[in-house]
Amino acid sequence: MPLNLDQYVSVHATALDVRARRGELIANNLANADTPGYQARDLDFRQAMARAAGASSPSAPTSGVHLSTTNAGHIGGATSANAASDPDLKYRIPLAPALDGNTVDAQVEQANFAENAVRYQATLTFLNSKFRGLLSAITGN
Repeated sequence: MPLNLDQYVSVHATALDVRARRGELIANNLANADTPGYQARDLDFRQAMARAAGASSPSAPTSGVHLSTTNAGHIGGATSANAASDPDLKYRIPLAPALDGNTVDAQVEQANFAENAVRYQATLTFLNSKFRGLLSAITGN
């Protein structure tokens, strides 16, 4: 019986990818904590996993409004700020925005970063156990 490795680890591999992207976003937020006007961004994990699995989230619209541009470099064009390439990317709602317009709360970001790191490590542990089980099935131990 052939084993499709992609199906065997697909959920965990996708979760690792989404967790890694979320970690980068949170790190970017922390790096810009003192940048005036910077707005904190985050990723909706459930929506991103559903989209990666091929299903659209019930809360997410299936089609959005698209801006018609004459050049790909225009704002709102195909190359602008991940609107078309990453629809799961959202702006974080600030608890207390700064007077300079920055919405990054360093303590919230650090807590989210730590939680994401723990969940990333848990996903790695699940993947490791799946591969160990597969290895023991192959070797017969």
